[in-house]
Amino acid sequence: MSEELLQTPLHAWHAAHGARLVPFGGWSMPVQYAGGILAEHRATRAGAGLFDISHMGRVEVVGPDALTLLQRTTTNDVSRLAVGRAQYSIMCNEAGGTLDDLVVYRLPDRYFVVVNAARHEGDLAWWREQARGLDVKLVDRTREVAMIALQGPAAETLLQPVCSVPLDQMRYYTATRAEVGGRAALLARTGYTGEDGFELMPAGEDAVGLWNALLACREPVTPTPAGLGARDTLRLEAGMALYGHELTEEITPLEAGLERVVKLEKGEFVGRAALQAQRAAGLARRLVGFEMIESAIPRQGYPVVLGNEAVGVVTSGSFGPSVERPIGMAYVRPELAAEGTELAVLVRDRAAAARVRALPFWPHRTKRIAVGGNP
Repeated sequence: MSEELLQTPLHAWHAAHGARLVPFGGWSMPVQYAGGILAEHRATRAGAGLFDISHMGRVEVVGPDALTLLQRTTTNDVSRLAVGRAQYSIMCNEAGGTLDDLVVYRLPDRYFVVVNAARHEGDLAWWREQARGLDVKLVDRTREVAMIALQGPAAETLLQPVCSVPLDQMRYYTATRAEVGGRAALLARTGYTGEDGFELMPAGEDAVGLWNALLACREPVTPTPAGLGARDTLRLEAGMALYGHELTEEITPLEAGLERVVKLEKGEFVGRAALQAQRAAGLARRLVGFEMIESAIPRQGYPVVLGNEAVGVVTSGSFGPSVERPIGMAYVRPELAAEGTELAVLVRDRAAAARVRALPFWPHRTKRIAVGGNP
């Protein structure tokens, strides 16, 4: 008998409003609503999309050795995080392969970490192993705290009338406690679309009320409920990695082009020696973006070829609604990673012409800040 899927606090709302629900990371999640993925994608780019992302894992790391544990198990330098800041990072195995990518929030009395749904249980087990002998507590908040993303250029204007804090003072990768629609939540200016926006983490019992409060915001536009399908095309255009695609236990953050979050100089962490050796020896493959010259849709696992030689593999691919062409990401040999390099993708055994493109395909429109930790 198959394991029963978990349901977010918004599951009944999705079912009642025409969502197509699919299994994802052990959860029943909306992949799209009646309007379809293209409409949800375009609404997010033009105004605002509203996403239930409560399937993501949420873990509090508390205690005198909380920083020690996070420094030991992530590649970025957590010690640089000021209170109210957030940081994108990678958790590696001893070989330098990626166990997960995650976001670390520093709160006044603890750290709050958001991890991928499919890696949630594995991450907790790994942290507990690494925490032996440390004075630290790991508190899993996934089932009791929901997570909602409001993303798009209208997000700040929409949210401000129902939010207790001045949003124009918040910059990208910051977080604060706030009341939104009369409900308490951790409010972060983070996201996975390349657009400005916020991720809100209220108590699970407040999720439906907060979701409806956000849908009631109508100026300058009404937010469009959006599913995992649009979230995937948005993040692909933004050149953002997805665990299980661009990142796996066999792929290092250096190969994935994430050198900016690998702080070898901070001291020892799991995977550091392997990453140092890889950087010294040179990479055997690199992640690149590519656009299709021919009208064919690339998909994960399709071979990338140069003539009759296989030179890489597609990790993600789709039609990009905003860039209006088929696009993808792939791992190729470093000498083939230069922008403009012409390759081909085997689509149903036919070599379809493609060209390497610099990432991202769509420019990021987030509110950045240049102090504190590196996002």
